[in-house]
Amino acid sequence: MLPRPSPPEWTRQLLTWLHPRETLEEVEGDLDELYVYWYRKAGKTQATLRHVLNVVSVLPPFVHRRQRQEDYYQQLSTLHPTMLRNYVKIAFRNLLLNKAYSAINIVGLTIGMIGCLAIGLFVWDEWKFDKTIPNGENIYRIYTERTKDNTTTKQAVVAPAYASFLQQHYPEVDTTTRILMAPDRFLMELGSQKNYEDKGWFVEPSFLQVFALPLEKGTVTGILDVPRTIVLSSELSKKYFGRENPVGKTIKINTFDYTVKGVLAPLPDHFHLDFHFLMSFSSVGIPPNRMERWTWNQFFTYVKVKPGTDIDHLQNKLQAYVKTEIIKPGDTVMLPFFQQLHDIHLGSADFTFDNAIRGNESYVNALMIVALFVLVIACFNFINLATAVSFRRAREIGVRKVVGAGRRQLVFQFLGETILIATIAMLIAVMALFIVVPALNRFTGKAIFFNPFADPELGLLLVGATLLVGILAGSYPAIIVSGFQPVKVLKNIRLSQNGTSWFRQGLVVVQFALSSLLIISTIVVFRQTQYMNNKDLGFSKEQLIYFQAQGDVAGKGLETFKTELRRSPNVLAVTSGYGLPGDQFAGDGVTIPGKNAEKEYSVNMFIGDHSYVKTLGLQLIAGRDFSKDMSTDVREGFIINETAVKEFGFGSPEKALGQRINWHEWVPADTSNPIKKGRIVGVVRDFHYTSLHEKVTATVIHMVPQEVFKVAVKVREADMQQTIVYINTIWSRFSPNFPLDYKFMDETYGKMYSTEEKLSELLWVFAVLAITVGCMGLFGLAAFSIEQRVKEIGIRKVLGASVLTIVALLSRNFIVLVGLAFVIATPVALWAMGSWLNDFPYRISIDWWIFALAGGLAVGIALLTVSLQSIKAALVNPVKSLRSE
Repeated sequence: MLPRPSPPEWTRQLLTWLHPRETLEEVEGDLDELYVYWYRKAGKTQATLRHVLNVVSVLPPFVHRRQRQEDYYQQLSTLHPTMLRNYVKIAFRNLLLNKAYSAINIVGLTIGMIGCLAIGLFVWDEWKFDKTIPNGENIYRIYTERTKDNTTTKQAVVAPAYASFLQQHYPEVDTTTRILMAPDRFLMELGSQKNYEDKGWFVEPSFLQVFALPLEKGTVTGILDVPRTIVLSSELSKKYFGRENPVGKTIKINTFDYTVKGVLAPLPDHFHLDFHFLMSFSSVGIPPNRMERWTWNQFFTYVKVKPGTDIDHLQNKLQAYVKTEIIKPGDTVMLPFFQQLHDIHLGSADFTFDNAIRGNESYVNALMIVALFVLVIACFNFINLATAVSFRRAREIGVRKVVGAGRRQLVFQFLGETILIATIAMLIAVMALFIVVPALNRFTGKAIFFNPFADPELGLLLVGATLLVGILAGSYPAIIVSGFQPVKVLKNIRLSQNGTSWFRQGLVVVQFALSSLLIISTIVVFRQTQYMNNKDLGFSKEQLIYFQAQGDVAGKGLETFKTELRRSPNVLAVTSGYGLPGDQFAGDGVTIPGKNAEKEYSVNMFIGDHSYVKTLGLQLIAGRDFSKDMSTDVREGFIINETAVKEFGFGSPEKALGQRINWHEWVPADTSNPIKKGRIVGVVRDFHYTSLHEKVTATVIHMVPQEVFKVAVKVREADMQQTIVYINTIWSRFSPNFPLDYKFMDETYGKMYSTEEKLSELLWVFAVLAITVGCMGLFGLAAFSIEQRVKEIGIRKVLGASVLTIVALLSRNFIVLVGLAFVIATPVALWAMGSWLNDFPYRISIDWWIFALAGGLAVGIALLTVSLQSIKAALVNPVKSLRSE
């Protein structure tokens, strides 16, 4: 006998793990039955008996105790590479042998992976915001929560007094900084260059200390601390100054000279603030006493605290002060909160008046769950089909077990086949993502980078995801297949499918329950989006053009300019002032003399002229509009909305007429008398000046001639381009230094619901994908079921069964499963969509027909899928089916 080489140590460890001793008795029992079966089958010949003994000699040592363990170790180490090659060959052969099932599995997994990876890249990009800002863990934004009638509204802008009060009274505060809400575009001029530039802010000098943004040119010390100074982004610096150093040079902003003090380096990736230039806060010229007000909510305020600060304790102290010293009995409760820098991007979706780049944590999580739904459905497809088709391979499993394959070895073989399918699907998905990601970037406005070959972490993540999907999808089929008893399969004893059949049916129910949930959710989101786009807003936003007042239009030429516009028959009305629906307006406070006179009511304030109500199409429900015949209206006239009537305690719109109301003027014409004292002359129906995400609050409209910020023009729909040319011609006469920069109000409102519209579109895509993947699996299962019942169908046809009867017979079980899935999905969808709709103060109701439509779609699509196979089987000539009998 030749000497036996010592086997490698890894083979011993692998064998010990693969073949636990506790299975010894079970395998020996099977082996005894095989001895008897083969001996009888061979006619008790010596040759066959020797063959049996030879087979036994290569079985693992725990099966045949007389075989020495070292011999098996040697065989394992010798045959290992060959076994792997054979497994790969067998896996590819099975893919080609079962082309239809392989295609369904690969396509399903590919679709699921594409959806999951695309959404995963989007979610990962959302989670990156503000993670690279130095000392970001110590930076917070102050926001307020306004509570009224059990409704809470979060507001990103706060009163100016918060920053100075925190800095002066709390030693744990290191630095505070404020950003003033400002016009969205400024006219920037240098030589012959003249352009409107957006994203320019007025900030305090401490802004660059809080966020520690690096400068390409200039120094942080003393920057932006004097009026009419500016810091440019590197892009703007190159645009206007080229390669020249702009520091110390001047550039015009809205015709005023500003001195360039620095050039910012490119902003950090995923910074929640996006701006192109910063102007000194002192350029605005706000009086110091006004900066101490607690009700002028027009500032974004950030606080940098000292390391180790207990932010909850600081927040509680500030809230306690506001409750006792600022909020008077009966006032609307507006409490300050600290929002961590890292939470701003995803945690501010429901904030009003925000300047941050905002995501939506709820939508991000929902999309991730939806993408996982599609992948889960694809994995269930694989489990269903693999379990069903596995019975075709029963003989193969029996032979493998006889020649020495252990159960765990078979499990790894079949898991390997699953991982191979998952690898093919992942390779296709990765290639598809090179097309999908650019489309996703266009859809979301992002710049997501995808290149697993250049990003090792991403490449490893994809490999890990492939293995995970392969193992999760293949574990159950592998366990079922490896459990086949060789004695039964080699004797042609029919294996029972009862256990796997129930399991497959359960997976079908889960698949279509998820699909039905997606269909219902998609319909609800679509209807809510349509509702918000089409709801009556309480004013007319169509054919309404508005633009910022500049030059003489903002000064002495305003009334003449409006008169000239009205000469056109296509101009229906013109108004001017501060505050328009869908645009900027003021948050301020008013008092009601004689009725809790010390209480200041928080209101949204719109400043207009005599044509304001007419131009916007506001609906008067009591009293009158401002009138030029009433000279007192300019100094004493106020119009309020329905909500203000309730909050001020007037009882009804009619009773509100004539009630006194006072307002502390922003820039008093008479400093000795800074209070505007007037009466309510009219009440308008509530109108939605912001999106339907926000509830209408108390609103006051009045006239302050010196406060002119925007002009709005109502025009006829006909000859729109000609009308715009006319407006531009008149504008050029009064403001030749400012190009006309106009917007349409209906377009502004349309952008408010872009997030919901995109969510609706994505849900439609994923609902279609889920239904497609689910139906592919249903198609495969139906084909397998019909294949198992070919002869039964032939016999039924011979006995007189019609095509319709056979189709109904074959389809009934699947339709029952889909119906059960819909019943399960309905309450889940009702709860999920009800919770989602609760975030909208103005929302649709979830009507019964939505569920009827979703159920009809699910059952109809499933019936069509199964019927295609059923009709094909029912039309087959029974002679062909029964010929082998």
